[in-house]
Amino acid sequence: MPDTSTSSPTLPAGSARPSGDAAPTPAELLEFVRRTAADTALVDSLPLDPEGRTWLRLEGPGGSEAWLIGWPPGTGTGWHDHGGSHGAFVTAAGELWEQSLAARLPTEGWKTLELADDVDRERRVSAGQGRAFGPHHVHEVLNTSTDRHAVSVHAYYPPLPLIRRYSRTGAVLRLEQVERPAEWE
Repeated sequence: MPDTSTSSPTLPAGSARPSGDAAPTPAELLEFVRRTAADTALVDSLPLDPEGRTWLRLEGPGGSEAWLIGWPPGTGTGWHDHGGSHGAFVTAAGELWEQSLAARLPTEGWKTLELADDVDRERRVSAGQGRAFGPHHVHEVLNTSTDRHAVSVHAYYPPLPLIRRYSRTGAVLRLEQVERPAEWE
């Protein structure tokens, strides 16, 4: 979980794949994050920092990577992708905003792209709501509240091999950094 602040120990989330060794699908990850977000004792156990995001690493289904994340007012991820992993997230408390691109970006060989006019998507993700996404998803997640923390649950499969971070000015998206797991674990 790359960003800031405090890391915490791994906690089991009580979820096992119902059968076989197959990789979890985006729908199965969404089911897991919904179930985990409804675990009020777990959600309430997350220490919340007034300035930086906090997180607990969870055991996700089928070998997936999962996180419980606390978002102070006014914080966000910045534009990023998940290095080819598919995933899901659900807001457990508060409200988050997701801005995403409805376009598949090339993964190699570029530093700057000019985006088409119709690729932007925005959605409010209130407590209990969430979404699954595919391996080419590019987005940013924000807590736009000025006075309330938000908490969310995220899961990725395969476990994040890297995260590409982008800056955006108008229609121009620029690849800024590639982070590897050693930088956030």
